[in-house]
Amino acid sequence: MSTDHVSTGHDPYPGPPWTRPSWTRLSALLVALVQVVGSTAAARQQTDRAALDAVGYALLLLGPALLLLRDRFPGPVVAGVTAVTVGYLLAGYPYGPVFFSLAVAVYGALARGRRRWAWISLGGGYLIHLASSHLLPHDWQRAPGPGPSWWQEAGAAAWLLLILAGAEIMRSRGEQLAARRLARRQAEENRAAEERLRMARELHDILAHSISVIHLQAGVALELIDEHPDQVRAALTVIKATSKEALGEVRQVLGTLRGPDGQAPRTPAPGLARLPELVTQAGHAGLTVTVDTVGTARPLPAQVELAAFRIVQEALTNVIRHSAARSATVLMDWSSPAGLLLRVDDPGPAAGGDGGGSGNGLVGMRERAAAFSGELTTGPHGGGFRVRAWLPDPAGEGTASEGKRTG
Repeated sequence: MSTDHVSTGHDPYPGPPWTRPSWTRLSALLVALVQVVGSTAAARQQTDRAALDAVGYALLLLGPALLLLRDRFPGPVVAGVTAVTVGYLLAGYPYGPVFFSLAVAVYGALARGRRRWAWISLGGGYLIHLASSHLLPHDWQRAPGPGPSWWQEAGAAAWLLLILAGAEIMRSRGEQLAARRLARRQAEENRAAEERLRMARELHDILAHSISVIHLQAGVALELIDEHPDQVRAALTVIKATSKEALGEVRQVLGTLRGPDGQAPRTPAPGLARLPELVTQAGHAGLTVTVDTVGTARPLPAQVELAAFRIVQEALTNVIRHSAARSATVLMDWSSPAGLLLRVDDPGPAAGGDGGGSGNGLVGMRERAAAFSGELTTGPHGGGFRVRAWLPDPAGEGTASEGKRTG
């Protein structure tokens, strides 16, 4: 299977070579400078090699010039630079930093997924150099030297392998950094999605309960406005108080996202301490709620208490919307040290017609319980409906399974 990446045909840097990013041009210029200056200096110590002439300097500059195209054509560039380097050596010019452009081209090819181009180019170039050194007649060579040396060839092979290994290490390091950046970006996107889901769930529970109360009170006001206008004031007072509270909670939820300087909201999140307020609101909607407590209540983490409050709120909202019953029972069972068992019973029967719900209430309650490794079950009970939620206490003793069996 090919290790090359599939090209999409999209050039990240379209345009002529001189429009490449500044680093591409600067690096090519630096490579050219190093090769020309370094090879000129090395030639003084290598009198057995051919002297640098116009062709030699042209070859030293041709490799860096090809590097200007490495962003668009990384495979052909590494092949071309390899050919230029091998041609320079076959011409008998002095050894030196001529391999610098080859190293840069190899890394560019590997970094862009052209591993086959890099390996085949280097392997083919080395075989050509090896064949010319050991198979061609000695007098055909421009700078024959003392004769072929296997130690020198082994050294050249080691240098080529070192270039490949270094480029592979840099490529692997680059891929790891890219993978980390991608993982961080995905984690940020997941956190943002979870925050949006949390806010949507909060807003649903707040608005569903408040609008249900307002809807019922508005209906009462419309029925009494002609015959008992003096009683309309009470209904309007409930509507005003409920809408004010709902607006306050909506601002609180939005404040967690858009608070000044990222500060936390000034008012605490709703918890079980506000359960009496919830009972009073349900009473304004014509629903009598009885709260029974088993065991001794104890503080829970704020987010667990918020989940418990919202579950009870949504369960009572469903009774108001979908049940003909005018009473409901809330059980808070603290008998298990592993957590809290909530149970909301509606004696029924179910009311006919559309209750105006969105259909997301039960799903939201299950998600709230699952967020804390809890469990929520709903279904018919007697002639009515029961919501049963188990919320583990992270600081509690015992096991969650013990608490689930309670009640």
